[in-house]
Amino acid sequence: MPDHSKITKPVSKAAALLMTLLLLGCATATPYQPQSAGQRVAGGYSENRLADTKYRVRFAGNTLTSRDTVEGYLLYRAAELTVQNGYDWFRITDHTTETDRRTFVERSPRYEPYYGSIYLNWRPHWRYYRSGVWSTWHPYGRDPFWSFDTDVRTVERFEAEAEIVMRRGSMPVDASRAFDARKVLQDLGPSIKWPDEK
Repeated sequence: MPDHSKITKPVSKAAALLMTLLLLGCATATPYQPQSAGQRVAGGYSENRLADTKYRVRFAGNTLTSRDTVEGYLLYRAAELTVQNGYDWFRITDHTTETDRRTFVERSPRYEPYYGSIYLNWRPHWRYYRSGVWSTWHPYGRDPFWSFDTDVRTVERFEAEAEIVMRRGSMPVDASRAFDARKVLQDLGPSIKWPDEK
């Protein structure tokens, strides 16, 4: 008879390792990366060229990425794109940030009898001691005590988009919504989290 334990143990260890890696991938904020299908952590930057000096730039974060981070990475990408194209500064002509907010309400029964839901009309009464007083709990009464809990979670995901126009030379002093691309790269560079960082 074959010894299945020699096969089962390595398979179990491999499955556990795979689950750990998947959970770690899910528990990471979106790093500064191009957005593409199949990447370990969802989200990233993308852009469309609208004219010779005009781009629409986007950055999408996952549910662990703050709005500040999403908008900072968008600004960093705009500056990076400006320098890569041989320009010195850029002006934001349009900017929006969208929030995808979802609320999940999960009912989690603490009391789940061993006989399951076959006898839904039968539930026991409970007596419990709280704050020096004995109280009675009934499953159809007003005080739920601990029979049922609800877990309410709100999850947010941010995506920012901007249209930029790139220019060469010195940036006008009175230019509104204009940024020196190299200064942005220098100022924001230390706060950028790259995909290979832990």
